[in-house]
Amino acid sequence: MSQKSSQERRKDPRFFGSVPLKISGDDFDLVTETKNLSKSGAYCRVNQYIEPMTKLRVQFLLPFKHSNRTVTRKISCGAVIVRTESAPADGGYSVAIFFNDIEPRDITTLKDYVANMLKDEAKTRTGAN
Repeated sequence: MSQKSSQERRKDPRFFGSVPLKISGDDFDLVTETKNLSKSGAYCRVNQYIEPMTKLRVQFLLPFKHSNRTVTRKISCGAVIVRTESAPADGGYSVAIFFNDIEPRDITTLKDYVANMLKDEAKTRTGAN
C-alpha cells in the first residue's frame, strides 16, 4: 500500500465542528449540523438515507465574531450528495455534500469562516489569546 492512500486528498481546509444546516430535496427537509465544513462542502449526519447524486438546497448560518458582537451570515446554495455511509450504531447516515451552485461571495464567506475557526482552534491549543 502506498503512502498516498493515507494522505489527505482534499484541497480545501476543513473546520471540524458543528454548524446548523438545513438540507432540502424534492421530497424532504432535514435539519442537522455539520461534522466538518469547507468552502466546497460539508459532512454531516442525517436520519434518513439520501441517494448519492441527489440534488439539494442547503442553508446555514455562520456566526462571525466582530469586536464584542457576533454577526451572522446566511448562506444558501445548491449542492449534491457525493457519498452516503450507513451508521449502524444509531441507525442514521453520514453524508458528504458538495456545494455545486454557490455564489462567489458565499465561497469567500465560507473560506473566511473556516480560516477564522481554524485560527481560533490553534490559539486554544497553544493557550494564546
